[in-house]
Amino acid sequence: MGNDISRTLFQRQQTRQRGQAPRQLLAALALSAAGLIGIVAREGYSDKAYPDPVHGTAVPTIGFGTTGGVRMGDTTTPVPALQRALRDVQTYEGELKQCVKVPLHQYEYDAYVSLAYNIGAFNFCTGGQKGRTSVLVQRLNAGDYAGACNAILGWKYVGKTDCSAPGNKTCAGIWKDRLKLHAQCMGSDAP
Repeated sequence: MGNDISRTLFQRQQTRQRGQAPRQLLAALALSAAGLIGIVAREGYSDKAYPDPVHGTAVPTIGFGTTGGVRMGDTTTPVPALQRALRDVQTYEGELKQCVKVPLHQYEYDAYVSLAYNIGAFNFCTGGQKGRTSVLVQRLNAGDYAGACNAILGWKYVGKTDCSAPGNKTCAGIWKDRLKLHAQCMGSDAP
């Protein structure tokens, strides 16, 4: 117990020396406005439900990337779509706060919420396997912040397609997004 307190105090001192605010408990964090804008800009907007690129019509998508409760043929307008995106974000935040047990910087939190919005909170927390913990969350909860940020780059597949493969024309945008989230998570591209 004493070592944990000493390590925490040392980490706070090191953080202050680098000019950063200390990491915050997750209970005190919420997605920033810049984080929400980043999500909706990445997702783009559609006023009509369209088939998910991987799952087809089994997972229709509408608005700013919303999938829950959407049926093919559904329509929306920008304001309700943004309101729905914010509700979805709040749901993902709640789920992340259940699986992540360590304090984060705002820019790390925003990056992780953005990733969860794209891959789903279940996948973020479990790696897609019920009863398991994802590599990212294992590293994060062990205090390996850089390793957790690096694990973002492991989410590079759409179906069986490796989006990081050179010359990839199917899902290169996913890989660009993962690189951006990784940089943000590492603090080099924090909004």
